[in-house]
Amino acid sequence: MFAVIKTGGKQYKVQSGDVLRVEKLAAAAGDKVQFNEILMVGGEATTIGSPFVEGAAVQAEVIDQIKGDKVINFVKRRRKHSSQRTKGRRQQLTLLRITEILAAGGDATGVTAAVGAASAPAAEATAAE
Repeated sequence: MFAVIKTGGKQYKVQSGDVLRVEKLAAAAGDKVQFNEILMVGGEATTIGSPFVEGAAVQAEVIDQIKGDKVINFVKRRRKHSSQRTKGRRQQLTLLRITEILAAGGDATGVTAAVGAASAPAAEATAAE
């Protein structure tokens, strides 16, 4: 069985046991998270969502919070302005292991939803209300 999930503005095709690098999530190593934005569930019968499959979920275990490879941006202006600038950054990522794919009943599992690190304060504020 496989599923197509949406997280961090990207789509990933996952199966149980896969190890994935996704945009940073607000979770610590060892936590279990659940993805609720499932675009497609395949296997014996394929279900395509419009836009999401109702009741479907993918559960994963956070292995570690890591940094990606260094990305270097080198800018050089030519002609009479001999100026140059180098900027670099390392993207923050979360390493996940997919543990279970649920075609139905994902909303009643009680596992915390996978929330991006940038939107974590906003999610906590709505949960407190």
